Amino acid sequence: MRRLLLLRHAKTETDAPSGRDKDRRLDHRGHRDAAEIGGWIAHHPPFPDRVFVSPAVRAAQTWEIVHEAMKGLAPQPKVEFLPELYGADPTQLLTTIRMASVTDPKRLMLVGHNPGMHELALTLTGSGEDAARRALSDNLPTSGLAIFDFATNDWDEVSFRRGKLVLFVSPKLLKQASRS
Repeated sequence: MRRLLLLRHAKTETDAPSGRDKDRRLDHRGHRDAAEIGGWIAHHPPFPDRVFVSPAVRAAQTWEIVHEAMKGLAPQPKVEFLPELYGADPTQLLTTIRMASVTDPKRLMLVGHNPGMHELALTLTGSGEDAARRALSDNLPTSGLAIFDFATNDWDEVSFRRGKLVLFVSPKLLKQASRS
C-alpha cells in the first residue's frame, strides 16, 4: 500500500511586495493555520517519508511550519522543492507522484496549490468515507489536507479514480470538531 498526503499551502497575503505571485507570503492566519494542521499531523502518524514542495514562498513557509511541528516525533522525511508543482494541473501532478517510484517512499506528501491540488484530489478519489468526500467536493481550502491510500506497492500504478480518500481535514473542520 502507498499513502499520499496532499497539503495545500496556508492563507497568504493578497500581493507580494515584489508583485510576483510566487513571492506571496503567509499572512497571520496562514501561520496560525499551518501550525494547527502541522500539530494535527504530528499527532496522527504515520508521517510522510518523502515530501515534494512547490518552490513558491507560501508553500515553502507552510512546509517549514508543518515540519517544525513534526520534529522529534519521527524520522525526518526527505524533502525536494520541485518547480513543476507550481501551477500544475492534475495530470502534471500525477506525473510528479509517479516520479516517487525512483526512491519508493511508503508515504508521500505534496505541498502545493489550487486549483491543481483540489482537482487532483477529486480525480484520485475512487472510494472513501462519505463525509470526507462531501467536504472535499467543495474545495481544498488553504491548509487543507487530503489523505489517500492506494492498493499498490508501486507509485507508477497510482492513477485517477484508484485512491481511497482516508481523511480530509482543515483548520475549519478541526475547529468545528472541537466545538462538538
